[in-house]
Amino acid sequence: MSFRDIAQIAGSAMTAQSIRLNTIASNLANAQSAAGSEQATYHARKPVFASVFLPGQDFADRGSAAKVQVLDVVETTTPLRKAYEPDNPLANAEGMVFYPNVNPVEEMTDMLSASRAFETNVEVLSRVKGMQQDLLKLGEG
Repeated sequence: MSFRDIAQIAGSAMTAQSIRLNTIASNLANAQSAAGSEQATYHARKPVFASVFLPGQDFADRGSAAKVQVLDVVETTTPLRKAYEPDNPLANAEGMVFYPNVNPVEEMTDMLSASRAFETNVEVLSRVKGMQQDLLKLGEG
């Protein structure tokens, strides 16, 4: 596998983790927003990742030559939180207010995981750059 392939893989993973981090930030920003109906309530979102095999690789090498792609960002199916708050101006006719299905603890845990994955790929790119520079030094000597 070439340095270019490694950089492409790490770069695609960093892009995917950036989308994941942005999605988490959006979920956390809307965690306490209320609405008067289920349709108007913010639903937590999660990115869907896929492995995409790099072109030019034969079938036997595919396990080590794939990049990450974000296929979509989908709404989760976890039920919304309902609260009986008849005095809330957003309450519906039954006095119910709907809150997003965002679990802040789960989102923060997911944020730490995405952050670490991003940092790991930065380290991979840094090491590839170092190896390339070392190879150039060998050629000078």
